Amino acid sequence: MAEESKPLATEQGDSVSGEQSAHAEHPPITPPAPQTETQREDTANPEDDGSMTLIAHLTELRSRLIKCLLAVAVGSCVGYYFIDDIMHYLTVPVGKLYYMQPAEAFFTYIKIAVVVGFLLALPVIFYHVWRFFLPALTRAERLVLGIVVPVSVVLFFLGLAFSFFLVFPAAIVFFKGFGNEELEALFSVNRYFEFVIMFVLPFGFVFELPLVITILGKLGFISSDFLRKYARIVIFLSFVIAAIISPTPDVFTQSMIALPMIALYGVGYLIVRFILRK
Repeated sequence: MAEESKPLATEQGDSVSGEQSAHAEHPPITPPAPQTETQREDTANPEDDGSMTLIAHLTELRSRLIKCLLAVAVGSCVGYYFIDDIMHYLTVPVGKLYYMQPAEAFFTYIKIAVVVGFLLALPVIFYHVWRFFLPALTRAERLVLGIVVPVSVVLFFLGLAFSFFLVFPAAIVFFKGFGNEELEALFSVNRYFEFVIMFVLPFGFVFELPLVITILGKLGFISSDFLRKYARIVIFLSFVIAAIISPTPDVFTQSMIALPMIALYGVGYLIVRFILRK
């Protein structure tokens, strides 16, 4: 019996030593400690994150562009529906219009409807531009743009209204004054509409001048002394710009554009001097 127990003990010893050697060769695997949020961000694949962000931005941009185009399309339909009333207001300064080609009136109506649609869709367009860039803006930038954007839109439409209802009729009267018994004015509907756009549209941008001056003054780039010092140069440049953007080369039209520009420069000067100084 003693001799039989020795081999059994030997086998058990060999089994224990085998298990120990197996544990030594293959230590037990412990589960990894859970990562913190910072560690997960550090170990994340930057390419995957960047591609997802880019795709999300492109998807949002596409969605907002489609909505802006739909707004222009709806506004154009509204403009075409009221095309007779619009043409009535457009032709008040000149009276009767003519078209020289069979399809001229039709395509001119389409142009007018699209322009009206774009103007009607401007608030929607500005809204979607604002919403697209909003996540990237700080609180202060949102506050500033929340004031600047509505003011700029109002000034733009004020410029269009000022030009069409005050300046443009005077310009038409001036041009029609060159007619006589031998020379009668016949305005083509297409040419007349192009002239209206080229004459009225610059005033919308010119009326942004006080806002631009105010922003530059608020940021400290210019002062009232600076504006007063370069006033003569601004007057000269106003006539140069008017000569460039004017639809006609005559001095009268250029003056009708340059003088409001100079007056708006004066408004910006007064704002910088008496309001921002406080």
